[in-house]
Amino acid sequence: MTSSGELKIQWASQYMPVLSAIRKRFEEEKPLKGQRIGMALHVEAKTACLVRTLQAGGAEVYITGCNPLSTQDDVAEALSEGGIACYAKRGCNTEEYYEAIDKVLDAKPTLTIDDGMDLINRVHLDRRDALPQIIGACEETTTGIHRLKAMHAEGKLEFPVLSVNDTPMKHYFDNVHGTGESALASIMLTTNTLIAGKHVVVAGYGYCGRGVATKARALGARVIVTEVDPRRALQAHFDGFDVMSMDEAAKLGDLFITTTGNCDIITDNHFPLLKSGVILANAGHFNNEISIPWLEAHAASVEHRDGIDTYVVGNKKIHLLAEGRLVNLATPKGMGHPIEVMDLSFAVQALGVEYIAKNGKNMSPGVHDIPSKIDEYIARLKLAAVGATIDELSGSQKEYMCSWNHGT
Repeated sequence: MTSSGELKIQWASQYMPVLSAIRKRFEEEKPLKGQRIGMALHVEAKTACLVRTLQAGGAEVYITGCNPLSTQDDVAEALSEGGIACYAKRGCNTEEYYEAIDKVLDAKPTLTIDDGMDLINRVHLDRRDALPQIIGACEETTTGIHRLKAMHAEGKLEFPVLSVNDTPMKHYFDNVHGTGESALASIMLTTNTLIAGKHVVVAGYGYCGRGVATKARALGARVIVTEVDPRRALQAHFDGFDVMSMDEAAKLGDLFITTTGNCDIITDNHFPLLKSGVILANAGHFNNEISIPWLEAHAASVEHRDGIDTYVVGNKKIHLLAEGRLVNLATPKGMGHPIEVMDLSFAVQALGVEYIAKNGKNMSPGVHDIPSKIDEYIARLKLAAVGATIDELSGSQKEYMCSWNHGT
């Protein structure tokens, strides 16, 4: 009898034509033969499809989670049964979380894949024994890239890392559509409340915030955006959203969704201003966008439901989803980004790993962009999969675009 985890993987696989095409080539060419890949990602069905693609390319794969609440245990079990060394477990504590990362590093990976750079951080600070053989890495998310660039600026990053996060395919689809749809879907499934008519406050108007704000408005919400960047704030204004400080928004919001990847977005300054019954959710990365220690210190009591912790502070109730962790993955019904979106992002990961396996030894330490030709190739594969066709530039058009001497 096919296990529940295997059924989830099979379901995801049928909606991932781009990754399937790459896997077919990998099976034939074995471009990752001899490589040991250490991964810290959200261990769920779509990730399993990436893992099996890398395995098909000839790699030994070792994987754990990048969030204590995002692992789907049945998927982790299915990976283990398929010969993958998988150490992820849902609901692990901090000590168990890093023990699992250490088990991945015990395999002495030659390549790493991260979502939030916890694995890379561990290698550089605590597991330098695993550092010498690493050729390079790929990083999945905005928060990880911010941390890696800061690390490189201080001269601490000791191998090249490809920024999967900064490709157009990641920004336009994963961040905008993936985060937008999955965050709101998880919130609705967890709370069974209506989005339409609510004041929804979106903290941050980067690609993720843009997706959440746009899709919340499509569901009938009255959307407020908070920002620190004047250009993004102005963009949100011209996109038709109300823009104000968090101090102002705190008094109005029914639902708050943080998308910044930064810390201290909703803090002790804001909690006293919130309405009773307000819902707080994080769609950024780590669980420090909402100041949970303040809630724990000031709550008279806490009511626990599946995916919802209700802090009773004075005469009001403040509902926190998924312990402040990624709402689209860490709630009991969170499934992460839609499959078709992760087909693109994980295709970038797979080809990025292949690229750095071939070229990493000749690349300098630091954060590097994915070559544009890889991103464009993935777009063309997806267009073919959906049956869409596009035009090509003619010879004269190419010449015109590359010339400086055409006048009026």
